Amino acid sequence: MTVTVDRPLVLVGCGKMGGAMLDGWLKSGITKGGVAIIDPHSGDTYAAPENNVHAYHQASDLPSDLNPQVVILAVKPQMMDAAIADYKRFAGPDCVFISIAAGKTIDYFEKHLGDSAAIVRAMPNTPAAIGQGITVCCPNSKVSDDQLTLSLTLLKAVGEAESVTDEGLIDAVTAVSGGGPAYVFLMTECLAQAGVDAGLPAELSAKLALHTVAGAGQLAISSDEPPAQLRKNVTSPGGTTLEALNVLMRDQDGLQRLMTEAIAAATARSKELAG
Repeated sequence: MTVTVDRPLVLVGCGKMGGAMLDGWLKSGITKGGVAIIDPHSGDTYAAPENNVHAYHQASDLPSDLNPQVVILAVKPQMMDAAIADYKRFAGPDCVFISIAAGKTIDYFEKHLGDSAAIVRAMPNTPAAIGQGITVCCPNSKVSDDQLTLSLTLLKAVGEAESVTDEGLIDAVTAVSGGGPAYVFLMTECLAQAGVDAGLPAELSAKLALHTVAGAGQLAISSDEPPAQLRKNVTSPGGTTLEALNVLMRDQDGLQRLMTEAIAAATARSKELAG
């Protein structure tokens, strides 16, 4: 069954992430009820009245009789305090609020929007900009099954999406997938530099590292085998890959220990920011 937004969708903030989501919604045809964009800077870029997509510079410019089905809060976390009060009038069982602002908890939104507000807290990541993101969301008790289905459909317009019932997991999600692209970019940098240190020209080494990381990711997604097995498939007994892995997988100072410490640090910081 095709899910559509039959009443207007309000998009608050249309930067890189909000714009990517909007592009995905328009391509999927989900925004049957139209879109109202509130963004004083980039909103006009996405306005398309012929497709029922209208841009406004501030919330007070919205039509007084607007009855949105969904409000997407895509402004930066530090801007949320100044923005949120303008949308309290839409809070109620017939409108679901979806926030992609890192660190802003469900409790935060309930305090600002009221106890009757249906709220979905979501954590996307930057590959959503090319439709390859992964988002995990958590609904509060006021979100109906249909609203959660709709929320997941909207989030899947820019990649994959999953839901959890324990909001505490969002901190670990933030650490793993929210920050994950940065870890992969760092690994790509390190792999390229290691190639240079081994004698490769810098340009060639950078290209080898970039395409190796990108290709391995696509292979992992398309394969039915888990990453551990794919790793073994590349590793010949007594070969060159095994020698490198023996360094990366040392028990005391290998990659797993570093990654576990990194994710634990990011998770702890996410809890601090949310607290």
